Amino acid sequence: MTSETNKQICRDYFKAFLARDAAWMEKHVATTFVRHDPGLDFEVRGPQGVLQLHDALMPAFPDMKLDLEDLVAEEDKVLVRLVIRATHTGPFGAMAPTGKPIRVAVLDLFKIRDGVLVEHWAQLDNLGMLKQLGALAA
Repeated sequence: MTSETNKQICRDYFKAFLARDAAWMEKHVATTFVRHDPGLDFEVRGPQGVLQLHDALMPAFPDMKLDLEDLVAEEDKVLVRLVIRATHTGPFGAMAPTGKPIRVAVLDLFKIRDGVLVEHWAQLDNLGMLKQLGALAA
């Protein structure tokens, strides 16, 4: 796969995530896929894990937009710098809806093998998000 192809797979991943496109996930996310994310209290493994992540986030932030700012690819890896923009209108874990907008910076590193996502390292500004939601003092 070329670097441009791998970048497109990552662009498509984010579209499929927002749309909860299970068919895309089954085709492009390995059953052995693992998302390394220190901010989650559950493991994201395989296509079903990605769908579980969608189901955990989207009710809280149904207007979520993922603004892809940069994509850098080398060999089998793609680094994506993006910004999550959303409004907190549903329960988020134990947190009741606040109605507050969030803007969260994210770095996602994906490993791709033969057109399939096999591993993902996610770094989100969770502290900044909690401050925006009023869960922590600014």
